[in-house]
Amino acid sequence: MRVVWALVAVLMLVGALPAAAVPAPAPETVCRVGDSRVGELSGLVSDGDRWYAINDGGTKVQVFVLDRTCRVRQVLSAPTDPYDVEDLARAADGTLWLSDTGDNRHQRGTVALLEMKPGSGSAVVHRLTYPDGAHDSEALLLDRSGTPYLVTKDVLGDAKVYRPTGALASPGPTPLEQVGTLRVHSTDTPGGPVGSFGSVLVTGGATSADGTVLALRTYTDVYLYPAPDGDVPAALRREPVRVALPNEKQGEAIAFEPDGTLLSAGEGTGQPVRAIRNATALVTSPTGPATADTTSSGTSSTTPDAAEAPAATEESGSGVPVLPAAGIAATLVLGAWLLLNRTRRRGSRRR
Repeated sequence: MRVVWALVAVLMLVGALPAAAVPAPAPETVCRVGDSRVGELSGLVSDGDRWYAINDGGTKVQVFVLDRTCRVRQVLSAPTDPYDVEDLARAADGTLWLSDTGDNRHQRGTVALLEMKPGSGSAVVHRLTYPDGAHDSEALLLDRSGTPYLVTKDVLGDAKVYRPTGALASPGPTPLEQVGTLRVHSTDTPGGPVGSFGSVLVTGGATSADGTVLALRTYTDVYLYPAPDGDVPAALRREPVRVALPNEKQGEAIAFEPDGTLLSAGEGTGQPVRAIRNATALVTSPTGPATADTTSSGTSSTTPDAAEAPAATEESGSGVPVLPAAGIAATLVLGAWLLLNRTRRRGSRRR
């Protein structure tokens, strides 16, 4: 019987493999970030005219305002000394939320969200506590109501999803509750600082302007989840579309333009900001990606990266096998079980 269960385990893994590739727009280089002050770009958002970027870590709160040539035009700062800022989100009212949730050594008693109101020149600290010990989180999602969700960076690919149990307090802490788990499968997309191992590590998150598409990225790929009703936990239980982001040195930032274009970027001076036009149509259009509207507000001027065209695949965020694969697996396991029983009966007759 142990042989049968081993076969079951193997076949379940086969069933969890990604589905066949579907067409996707190619990522295009918009510009390169040459300013060394943004050499560890880890979080990115767009208001349609400008980009807002943050560095990984730092000793004070700084948000760099970039134009569409990647030049720094302004620096928004506050005297707050963060521990390890990893991601950035923007609410509908323009409030910037910095996710001070990095914890590579899993030793922090609390993490924090830093709230920067437009023109305030200050940051309000909202401390948070996990219900099950320390976690390293580099991805922040905001739903339509402004509720924040943290997604952990797990070395085994089982990312956990948390949200506050109530209204954020300052300084807090406000308890977090776990509302989901994601299984991220390894891919063969090239790039990242740690090879294929990096393809299971969640390094950034973003929500489309209307809240109907969520994006979670790894060092090598981005996963797009449909959220037609804006429900984040429900969206993350749906099948995502995977789009490869090949050859990024250390890709950690992901953002949506108001027109649905997806932006990706990462650490390293001189690294590109790249765009995937009309990316939201990959999950909202029933027939696949639509033609990008190059006249829409927020569309970037781009140069195609012909050698970096990605493949997009539908993949289970939970690791649950798709039905056809599960059916094949069940048939094979049943056949193996019958064969094993038949062999055992023959052996008993000989004895």
